[in-house]
Amino acid sequence: MKVITQRELAARSKAVLDDVEAGEIYHITRNGTEIAEVRPLGARRRFVPVEELQRKWRHAPRIDAARMRTEADEFFAAEDRIGDDDNPWERT
Repeated sequence: MKVITQRELAARSKAVLDDVEAGEIYHITRNGTEIAEVRPLGARRRFVPVEELQRKWRHAPRIDAARMRTEADEFFAAEDRIGDDDNPWERT
């Protein structure tokens, strides 16, 4: 990500848009405050079809809730836990 001023954008708009087309992201500032972001249109989608998610996640590793709980307890300390039966994967 690059940060440029509004004046730089006006003076170098062709070069900036060429960079954006190549994948670069720019933050534009006015009076030292970031006011806008210029990014390629295809960089982020709001909707992903279910079929695409299923295809991408088909080979993802399975989540081991007990192992994840143990690792979280080691990292965050077990005494901060809400309850021993607080397993979101087993809620009904």
